[in-house]
This record gives sequence, C-alpha cells and structure tokens, in this order.
Amino acid sequence: MITSKKALELVLDHTLSVGNEYVTLMESVGRVLAEDVTADRDFPPFDRVTMDGIAINFEAYENGTKLFSIEKIGAAGSPKLTLQDNNKCIEIMTGASLPKGTDTVIRYEDLVNTDSGYEVQIAVIKGKNVHKKGSDYPQGELILPQGQTVKPIDINLLATVGNDQVAVKKLPKVAVISSGDELVDVDQEPKEYQIRKSNSYMLAAKLKQIGIHCQLHHLMDDAARIKEEVQKILESVDVVLMSGGVSKGKFDFIPDALASIGVKKQFHKVAQRPGKPFWFGTKDQKVVFAFPGNPVSTLACFHKYFLPWFYKSMEQTYILPKVKLAENVYFKPELTYFAQAKLYQSSEAIQIATVVHGNGSGDMVHPTKMDGFLILPAGKETYRAGEVFDFMIF
Repeated sequence: MITSKKALELVLDHTLSVGNEYVTLMESVGRVLAEDVTADRDFPPFDRVTMDGIAINFEAYENGTKLFSIEKIGAAGSPKLTLQDNNKCIEIMTGASLPKGTDTVIRYEDLVNTDSGYEVQIAVIKGKNVHKKGSDYPQGELILPQGQTVKPIDINLLATVGNDQVAVKKLPKVAVISSGDELVDVDQEPKEYQIRKSNSYMLAAKLKQIGIHCQLHHLMDDAARIKEEVQKILESVDVVLMSGGVSKGKFDFIPDALASIGVKKQFHKVAQRPGKPFWFGTKDQKVVFAFPGNPVSTLACFHKYFLPWFYKSMEQTYILPKVKLAENVYFKPELTYFAQAKLYQSSEAIQIATVVHGNGSGDMVHPTKMDGFLILPAGKETYRAGEVFDFMIF
C-alpha cells in the first residue's frame, strides 16, 4: 500500500496527449487552445471615434474657432471621410473611422447646436474621444496564448480575428464501466438485494462538466466476460474509469482481468479513506483508473486523481483552493482522510471548512449536502481549528 502523495505522483507520471483538432468557434468554449492566437490586424484597425459628436482639426480650435459649421455626417461602418475646410467639422458617430484632416472629437453633450453650426462649450483637449489605431494590440501581437482555456469572453477576440475554426487540444476518449450483479438499470425496479446503477452516471456527469462525453458500460461478475469486454472497450478509448470490483471479495475480478489483457499495474491500494482499494494501471498509451465501488470512494478518487491527471494531460495547472479548518478534527488511522465538509466565508473573506462526518463511503446522500472534501494528510491524529488544508470542491 502506498501513500496518497505517491499515488498521485504515479498517476501524473502517466498523462496522455491525444493530439489537436479544429472545432467551431462556439464549440471552443471550455477547450484548451492548441496554438497561439495573434492579432490579424491592428486593434483597433483604424482611429476609432468613441463618442457621438463632431470631429474637428484641433489647430482650428487652438487658433480661436469656437463655432464649427457642418461639412458632412459620418456613420459607423461608412468609408473614411475627409474634412475639406479646417474651420468646419464633420458630425461623426461612435464606432466610425476618424475623418482624415481631423484629430479630435467633441461630444454632443459639450456643444450647443445653433443655426450656424455647433458652438463649443468646454475646454477642448487634443485627441479627445479617439481610440487610436493599434493602441490595444498591434498586428501580430499575441492576444490568446496556447494552453489557455477558452472562456466565453475570449469568443469576442477569436471572432474579431476571424477564427471561425479554433485549434484546440483533443479530449481523451473515455469509457466508464460499472460492475456487479447487484446493479440494475435506473429505470428498473430493484429486488430487495439489488440497487440501481448510480456511480457510472455520476462519473459521466462529472466528465460532462469538463467537456468529455463518455461511453457507459456495465459488466456482470463473470471473470471471462469481464476480460473479454474490457479488452474490447480499451481498444476504442484512451481512458477507462471503472467503479467496483477492485477490493478483496471473491467476485472482485477486475485486477486479475486487467493484468490478463496486459494492463500494467502501477499500484493497488492507497493509504487513504475513503478509497483505499483504488487501482491504477497503464497499457501503451492508455490508462485505467479502477475506483472502489462505494460511491463516496469513487467520488473522492475521481477528484483526487483523475482531475489532476486530466488537467495535466491538457497542459493545465490544477490548483486546489486552501481553506481553514473551523473546529478540531480527530482521525487516528495512519491514512490520508478525505473529510466531507461544508464551506462558509468569514467576515475577513476567508473560506472556512466545517467537517461533517457521513455514514461511511456507501452513503451518497450526505455528500450532496456538502461542498467537497477537505484533504487531511496522514501523520497526526488531531487537526486543529485554524490550520489550512487543500479542499476538493464537488
């Protein structure tokens, strides 16, 4: 049995890169950029008017002109105009290109409209209300780096530079496999000795949160059939997440089945609670996470091991928030303890975690009322109020 820290190190030593692909602009949200995105032209691409008003040549104002008659009117989206008489003005709208021969825009609110034109009511500053060409980003400037996750706000930039197709890192193909004769489908009425499948759906939902649509499979407790089915499934995916069948029971066939099809065991059993029987292995460029079947164990192992593995495979940094412990927690076994906890924020804007012990790793109702797992590392029996620990958010 290895420590949780060592188990995570081994998992992270076997990350995968499954290549890149192009997706549509809207499909890129939440995906990781596979190439740098640069400005295809200056941002803004022209001297852009930022207020409705009049465009003038500042020299005329400086020489004493305060009343400007109207020479032309320019709208956003119209070709660039040219001021012919420096003592006149061009009415100009927000978003339009600053007319040639002008360098300053005075907004309507600072003018009086007279029969002879617009009279200036304020002290004018040269260059006012003009967004200069290239002042945000010049052509060729990096605007979104490779490795960044595309946020909804980034769609603005990708659209602006014409990326209707976006290069992103491919997501791994994932299969989720549950096992056990005691499990029946969600739409079936279980017998008194059966329960409905749930872990596989929970894992599928967790994967959906990070953009992965997985295959769902179920295996009965038949050693030969498990071997045959897992081998077939493994051929079509990059990652297998399994739930159940990895402990010491007479019908826990998963470890032997995986070994028989050439999946190399990296470790089996971790000094942690819940999730002690966790099994992890690799075959060529494929990985297998075999989680214990109790739902809280599955949930803990997914957060502690699969999520960091996934983000590192995507060349992302997976950082857990740190929180303060609200009250003393006592835990005697020499194990890392994933303690279910609720969060609240103190008046000093510090996140505080209150541990609320559940009814064991088979109780899935309790975690739905919690915010996540507080990671209490092995090595002591008392974890004191005010100490800071990592927190895995559900």
